[in-house]
Order: sequence, then C-alpha cells, then structure tokens
Amino acid sequence: MHAHGRAAYSVERKMYMFNLHRKLTTAALLTGVLLMLAGCGGQSATTSSSSSSSGAGEQKVLHVSAAASLTNVMQDIAADYEKQHPDVKVEFNFGSSGALQQAIENGGNTDVFVSAAQKQMNALEKAGLLADGTRADLLVNDVVLIVPQDSKKNIASFEDLKSDAVQHLALGEPKGVPVGQYSEEIFTKMNMLDAMKAKAVYGSDVRQVLAWVEGGEADAGLVYATDAAITDGVKVVAKAPANTHKPIIYPAAVLKDSKQLELAKDFEQFLKNDTSKALFEKYGFTMAK
Repeated sequence: MHAHGRAAYSVERKMYMFNLHRKLTTAALLTGVLLMLAGCGGQSATTSSSSSSSGAGEQKVLHVSAAASLTNVMQDIAADYEKQHPDVKVEFNFGSSGALQQAIENGGNTDVFVSAAQKQMNALEKAGLLADGTRADLLVNDVVLIVPQDSKKNIASFEDLKSDAVQHLALGEPKGVPVGQYSEEIFTKMNMLDAMKAKAVYGSDVRQVLAWVEGGEADAGLVYATDAAITDGVKVVAKAPANTHKPIIYPAAVLKDSKQLELAKDFEQFLKNDTSKALFEKYGFTMAK
C-alpha cells in the first residue's frame, strides 16, 4: 500500500511539474507576443506621428471645383503649381457646373470654383458666397456637333439632325449642365428644339455626352470644342454659329469661406499666367479678354 502511495505521489508530481512547465512556457510566449505587438504598435505610432509632422501635417490642401470640360487641362496646371509649391496639394471636384454650384451652396469644401457658364457663378455671387474682387472671366469656348469617328450616317450639319437616321442625340441635361443650356439655345434659334427633344438622351455632364458619342451609343452629340479635341473617337462635323447662343465664357472665383484665402487667390492668379495660358490653348481654349 505504501509502495502504491509512493507511485501515485510520483505520478501526481510529474503531472504537476508538466502542467507547471506548460503554464510557464505559455505565459512566456504570451508575454513575448505582447511585447512584440507593443513594439510594433509603438513603431507604427511613431511612423504615423513622423509622417504627420513631416508630411501631411505641413502640406496644405487646396480644394478646386471645376467644370468637367476642364478635367484634363486643370490636372496639368495643378501639376505645374504643385512643382512650384511643394507644400500644396491641389484636389479637384469635377462635374457639371450646376451640380458643383449646389454642392458649394450646401456647404461643400471649396476654395476655388471655375464654372463653364456665368449662370452658376451669378447664383453664388447673388448668395454672397464669393470672396470680394476675385470673380473674373477666364476662358472662352465653342459648341460643336460631333459624331462617332466611324459614322456612316452622313451627318454634316445641324440640319442633318432632323434625319430619321439620327435616333439618339446626346445632350447635356439643360437644368444643370451648361453645354445642355447652350444646346437648347442653339436649337431654339434654329427652330429645331421640339424635334431634337424627341431624340435627346441627356448626360449628367459634358464628358458623359462625349463618351456616348465616342462609344456609338448616340448617333451625334453637342459638346465643347475642347472636349472633342481630346479624343480620336469622334469627329467634329459643324460648329454652332456664334449668333445662336450666348458667348461661352468660363468665370473663376475664390469662395468667401475658404480656409486659406490667400492661397486660393494665388492659385486663381496662377491660372492666368503664361504657362497656364499655353496649356489652356493647347487644349483648345481661348483666354477671355
């Protein structure tokens, strides 16, 4: 019995030592993991703090809302501006001028606004949202009639849009898209508005109109000359006569509630310098007088 007790005690002690060793090993491993994670976390926080203090913390972000037709040229101009101002990042919101106007009226973060028509800028000025003395006419553009590059429908003029061969005519939505408003003016002057409305498909901005014609979803469309110039997928068949619509002028202004007023004014002036002028002209714009 005594021998049996000693054997039992020996087994129990071995089990106790085994379990203790296992617990100590697990605890050591867990402590190591926690220390490693703490080290990683500390390094991450330090990196983040360092990044914040040396990069994003010092970099100023300039918010520019611009008409969709300005997408390509404004990105080129911003790249030049950022090279000269390494501490500035220009962020864009491109879209229809009407949608951008509404976003600004609803408190959207915008420092500089460039519209494709006077109407939207007039509304913001009337609401007292523009910084005094910053509104200026910047650019001039034209409206052109385009068709897909491989079109076989013999469309060579605005009058040809009356043909049964034209079933889908891409236009900007006239309530908020300036090119759509100009298009309605043109068709009204030519006594074609009702006939064209029956064929119209309306895009949310001028670039959507361009894409529909380029992709063949529409037989023809009205866009700015500068939009037609950026792609080989369409061809210009006619230019709208100047007497059929208001002058197409792009105004620019700084917003009164800009958190960096002087920087916004500096960027607006940059849009008028010789380097920017050359870029605007490269994309087919004419500088306003």
